[in-house]
Amino acid sequence: MTPRTAGALAADTLLVLVFAAIGRASHDEGNALLGVLGTAWPFVAGVGVGWVVVHRTGRRTAVDLGPGITVWLCAVVIGMLLRRLVGDGTALSFVIVATLVLGLFLLGWRAAYAAWERRSAQRPLEK
Repeated sequence: MTPRTAGALAADTLLVLVFAAIGRASHDEGNALLGVLGTAWPFVAGVGVGWVVVHRTGRRTAVDLGPGITVWLCAVVIGMLLRRLVGDGTALSFVIVATLVLGLFLLGWRAAYAAWERRSAQRPLEK
């Protein structure tokens, strides 16, 4: 795994943890660290599945925006399925919020990174 890929996987994981922390804080739920981990783990597993799917299909790296869509959708679908299996909530409002926020987080950083790469590539080399 290249440093770029490892950083991207770490960014996805961190952003899922941020999503869980924000959600728990907005509902004033206790036991901060264990609660965040308990909320985040199904979505982190989904991110992992998404990365494996991208790798197995031979597509570009999951750092790119297109494959990032696969990572995002896997995070949401697998995350919700795992939550359902363990008896956690999957109310429609939660599914909608999770889909939108994870989409913003997991695709947003990729879009910003792609724009930064394009801009860097357009700059003339300094002597």
